[in-house]
Amino acid sequence: MSETDPLWPPVRTGFGFVHRAARILDNPKQHRSPAVRRRYRALLRDLRRSVKQAGQLETAIAHFFKVTASYWPGLFHCYDVPDLPRTNNDLEQLFGSTRHHERRCTGRKAASPSLVLRGSVRIVAGLGTRRRRFQGRELAPTNLETWQTLRAGLERRRQTRALRQRFRRDPQAYLCQLEALLLKSTLPP
Repeated sequence: MSETDPLWPPVRTGFGFVHRAARILDNPKQHRSPAVRRRYRALLRDLRRSVKQAGQLETAIAHFFKVTASYWPGLFHCYDVPDLPRTNNDLEQLFGSTRHHERRCTGRKAASPSLVLRGSVRIVAGLGTRRRRFQGRELAPTNLETWQTLRAGLERRRQTRALRQRFRRDPQAYLCQLEALLLKSTLPP
């Protein structure tokens, strides 16, 4: 066997199964998901046969099986959908970058309340404007009903947060008001 052989190094070398798994999942020949799944299952089968000979690496192999099982349902979709990345690393990097810039702008260590409340809009807008500049007419909503639904959802979230602040400011008054509402709704008309 040589380095050009797709099965090199053999599983018996201890850590070779990780390199072999990486090569299978890398899929340089652009096979569809059934072929990649079949090759990966063959790797797992070979690994199960040689697990007794692994010695100290037996716990690492058990962990490898556990992690593989947890990722299995979504592991092969990327081979059937064009331009679907194999990992979400790029997406994680975008969110991390957004958090970083938010912290620099606000001076906060945690996410600002406005990002928590309006994150579904602010993050998309921030990421969209990285690609290109938009003109005012492009920002006008094309579907007014969808825009109004989104605005209503954002307003509900804001009001819920405002109610929590009222409780923190004066818990006794807030609880008295809730009790009055409860008694009013349970009394007969």
